[in-house]
Amino acid sequence: MTIADIARMAGVSRAAVSRYFNKGYISEEKQAAIRKVVEETGYRPSIQAQTLRTKKTKMIGVIVPKIASSSIGRVVEGMLSEFNKSEYQMMLAVTQNEPKKEVEYLSAFSDRQVDGIILVATVFTTAHKRALKNMSVPVVIVGQYLSGYCCVYHDDYHACYDLTRLMMEKGRTNIGFMSAMWQDKAAGEARYRGFCDAVSDMGRAGLSENVVIADFTVASGYEKAGEILGKCAGLDGLVCATDAMAVGAMQYLREHGIAVPQTILVAGHGDSEITRMTVPNLISAHYYYEKSGRLSVRRLMDLMQHDESMAEEVKLGYEIVDLCG
Repeated sequence: MTIADIARMAGVSRAAVSRYFNKGYISEEKQAAIRKVVEETGYRPSIQAQTLRTKKTKMIGVIVPKIASSSIGRVVEGMLSEFNKSEYQMMLAVTQNEPKKEVEYLSAFSDRQVDGIILVATVFTTAHKRALKNMSVPVVIVGQYLSGYCCVYHDDYHACYDLTRLMMEKGRTNIGFMSAMWQDKAAGEARYRGFCDAVSDMGRAGLSENVVIADFTVASGYEKAGEILGKCAGLDGLVCATDAMAVGAMQYLREHGIAVPQTILVAGHGDSEITRMTVPNLISAHYYYEKSGRLSVRRLMDLMQHDESMAEEVKLGYEIVDLCG
């Protein structure tokens, strides 16, 4: 069945049918007539033909580091809530925390002519910056800040600063920090800098040396807890760059007979569901991940609609969630 067939059966012109499928203006009477024929016949316009004609695929490429993550899951849920209200579909690429894969997917999506890309970034290497500069479609970056690009990111620095300060106000005087890799400017560098500035402002600058670097997993948190205990005698507090690290650290402490929070108070970042199931509960920084996902789609839609380079930066706030009392 063709557009000409639909037009004949609806008693309208081919131009009216074309405008109907391309969201153009036609009278309500003609819309109703065309809609009736479409529903009765089950007709669907050819996506390939529309792409050739409009140069639009109605597809958005979304690149994420992993899917087994509460924070990434919440970001993607936020995106889906916006995509489901639009005519666009999401094409998801998972890099398994491999920065090189991010670059590969950026190039692949650009070559396959998606209408736009959302990058939930981890790091920005020279290759990342080169790929982004050569993009032929609009890009929105989520979770990281990069000058000159539209970014939706979080206030990681102040969240970790306030989290560390709260721990010290609770009477903890020998605090350690379990960091993400510092190449990650948000979860790694910014959160560690917040920790360092907080202990310095509280007169304990030397605590900035009480640091180990872990991966974004419970298993790594477990392993690195042993390392930091061996490095820092008399530790009474541990701030972790993620909730997963913090849960792993708590497991290690329990298995080695170290009372939490009585002996060592533990805090994380993300306010993930897992923090509500730990005993005792974690102190954590809550970030607005779902909102960042929603805003990233809206910003990308704006870029695509106006076809202009708007390097808008959106920094979202945070809350400190203290379920330990």
